[in-house]
Order: sequence, then C-alpha cells, then structure tokens
Amino acid sequence: MENKKGAGGKAGSLEGKGFYIVLFLCAAVIAVSAWILIANAGTNVEDDTAEAVTADISDAAVTIIPAGSPLETEDDAAAAADTEAEDTVSAAAETEDTQTQAVMSSGVVSYVWPVNGSIDVPYSIQTLMYDATMADWRTHDGIDITCDLGTQVIATAAGTVVSVENNDLYGTTVEIDHANGLHSIYANLASEPPVSVGDTVTMGQVIGSVGSTAICETNQVSHLHFAMTCDGLSADPTAYLPAA
Repeated sequence: MENKKGAGGKAGSLEGKGFYIVLFLCAAVIAVSAWILIANAGTNVEDDTAEAVTADISDAAVTIIPAGSPLETEDDAAAAADTEAEDTVSAAAETEDTQTQAVMSSGVVSYVWPVNGSIDVPYSIQTLMYDATMADWRTHDGIDITCDLGTQVIATAAGTVVSVENNDLYGTTVEIDHANGLHSIYANLASEPPVSVGDTVTMGQVIGSVGSTAICETNQVSHLHFAMTCDGLSADPTAYLPAA
C-alpha cells in the first residue's frame, strides 16, 4: 500500500511541472512572433519612405538662370557695366590716336607765322635768284620776312629745340623738331637766343629776336630768314603757314 502512494505522488508532481513548461513555451512563441511582426513593419516603413523621396527628386524641375536675368547679382551687373565702359573708352582712345596720326602724317597741322611781315625774298629751291649781297645767282631755301630789328620771333608750332648755332652764312640759327619729319629753322637772329638744345617749346613761345647776323643777306632790309624741312629735304614754308 505504501509503494502505490509513492508512485502516484511522483506522477502528480511531474504533471504539475509539465503545465508550467507548456505555458513558458507558449509565451516564448508569442514573443518571437511579436518581434518578427515589428521588424517587418519597420522595414516596410523605410522602403516606403525611400520610394517617396526618390519620386520627389525625379519629379523635381531644374531651372537654368540665363545671364543678365533678374536673378543675376548686383555685383555681376556692375562688373559687366564696368567692362563695357572700359571697352568704350579704349575704343574711343584708339580712334582718337588714329585720327591724330592721320592728321599729322598728312601734314594738316596748325602753324603760325614766326613774325608779322611781308615776304621780301620768296622760297626758290629750283630756280636761281640773284643775291645782291653775294653778287651771284643761287637758290633760296626759305622765305625772308620783313620786320624791324629786335622783333620777337615765336615758334611756329610746338616741338623740341634740336639745334642752336652760329651759322657761317645765316648767323644765329635755331632749329625745332615738330615730329613726323617736320623741322622749322629760324636764321638771322640776334645772338644768345633764350632757348637751348633739348628745350620743349609751345606754339607761339618766344625763341629769339630778329638780328643782323646773316652775313649772306646783309644788303637786304631787316628780316627773319625762315625755312622748313620735311624728312631732311627743303620744303616751302608757305605750304604750312596760314594765308597771309
């Protein structure tokens, strides 16, 4: 009788423990199932979000802003205006330089008479003229302008003094370079003119006074011997001076 009770007690104990084991397994299965559902839900949300963002980007319109549009910055517009202004000034300067060079090269330059007076002996480089002082026939490479002794002589145009000398025939002589190959020569001046070699003179500036130093023209009335050269060759001064 005692042995039967012992076996029955053990069986009852095992049955009680089995209930709890089954309950634990059920709880574990539920927990695992819940974790799987949550994980799948998160993945679906991330995929949906990525697809939506991709769709928004693919549908976005790209706008290209042309130069000079209202969206161009003020700095860009100012820089463009400055560049255009510089180009305009440069073009104007080049045009002015070209016009100046054309005028100078054509000899259309303003000159003034070095003294007021009439021409006593004209320019004659091809025809011989009788020289009363030298008592012979010779050419005359300038014009003799009558004026009183001591009359101030002015530069016929702006230029640079290239020579101040005492010529054996024409006495005290001043030569001015006016550029572009044109030179003016003032002879029969009084000694010691107020200019020196290298001086820059302006049109109308006093460069000496009428003297009597030209020994080859002493038998003439008081005058200025005025000559010009172009590229080293004798030129008629009246071709450059305004009409008297």
